[in-house]
Amino acid sequence: MSEKTTEALDELELKKIELDSLIDIIKSINGNIPEQDLYRTFMFTLRSYPYISKMTLYVLDEDTEVDASRNKWFNKEGFGTMANYRDVVLPNEILEIDKVSSTVNFNHLAPFNEFCFLVPIHHKKEVLAYLFLGRAYESLTEEDLDLPFIQALSDIIIVAVENKKLARKQKIQEAFNRQLEIASEVQSLLLPKCLPNEEKFSVVASYYPHHNVGGDYYDYIQINEDEFLLCVADVSGKGFPAAILMSNFQAALRTMARQTTDLKRIVEELNHLIIQNSGGGHFITAFFFIYNKKTKSAVYINAGHNAPILMHNASLVQHLEEGTTILGTFDTLPFLTVATINDLSDFLIFCYTDGFTETAAENGEEFGEDKLLEGVRENFSHSHQELHERLFDKLHLFKGNNPYPDDITLLSCRVKK
Repeated sequence: MSEKTTEALDELELKKIELDSLIDIIKSINGNIPEQDLYRTFMFTLRSYPYISKMTLYVLDEDTEVDASRNKWFNKEGFGTMANYRDVVLPNEILEIDKVSSTVNFNHLAPFNEFCFLVPIHHKKEVLAYLFLGRAYESLTEEDLDLPFIQALSDIIIVAVENKKLARKQKIQEAFNRQLEIASEVQSLLLPKCLPNEEKFSVVASYYPHHNVGGDYYDYIQINEDEFLLCVADVSGKGFPAAILMSNFQAALRTMARQTTDLKRIVEELNHLIIQNSGGGHFITAFFFIYNKKTKSAVYINAGHNAPILMHNASLVQHLEEGTTILGTFDTLPFLTVATINDLSDFLIFCYTDGFTETAAENGEEFGEDKLLEGVRENFSHSHQELHERLFDKLHLFKGNNPYPDDITLLSCRVKK
């Protein structure tokens, strides 16, 4: 088409082309075609435009992982260009432009110097795409190209793509929420429903998950008439995978506890189970305590967990630290030791997870183990349940308006003569 013929195109014919373009775009959107097909439809629409000789389109894609060498702007479509823009990173100078411009100096931005018009495409005041255009003839102006219409057409396409992305994210979020619901149900089944509450023997647990699904776990297992096992644990990670790993942990612990009271064997088997099931992606800190009422003795293993407090009275305190490292990291647990405590007949054992001691005040100070011990001592003579309640009151007062940073579990056992 000659320049003279181009100039002869009347306004009515141009409006017909624009109307046909708009209809094609709307049909494509209503047809629910994939994103890349929408970009392709857009490209063919501009290709049929008489005054445009070339174009390339860059779109912001926040969901795609990139290395440090590039930004998150990706080339989606183009035609008529001398360069292949698929692997060309959008220059930072372009990202500062938010209005239609024909005055951008592309001379120093090769290969973009083959274009003469830049159309930023907005959605909710944010630039989500950049459309580069080349004109068929040097004499053509912004008015000849009807850039406002091209921008409007571009906006329609980008908004349609954004809606598709949003719908996809909503489906992913719905699936994730369902996973959380299942994980929460699984977790609720793990925790013991009934704990002993007698005058001379009681077990009290307080559990506050930071999210719908936490990583803490506690258990009380009556092994036989004379022996019981206490366990408190904290799995790395949250959500569905952590809940499934903890359910396997609980099932294995309960099965092993009914087969043997050899605590070393139990812990070694649990370590192997975690390695096999998590593939090294998770680890668990845990504390295991078996008490024999008949012999008035106890054995315990601390596997990298916060040291529980053993109190015979408000002043006689022992921290239960012996054992090994975290479970799920080493095939063979290093320095595995089973600690024994004899002549244990009148005591309180108090277990907790780090969510309690790591809760911070508004000035950044953590609650810490010293304040926890102080709280247990201050409330030692109160009822077992009231001890937990008073400790949480103390923690809540300490943190002020700060949120709780993690799950919190308290598990304690009191045995009286």
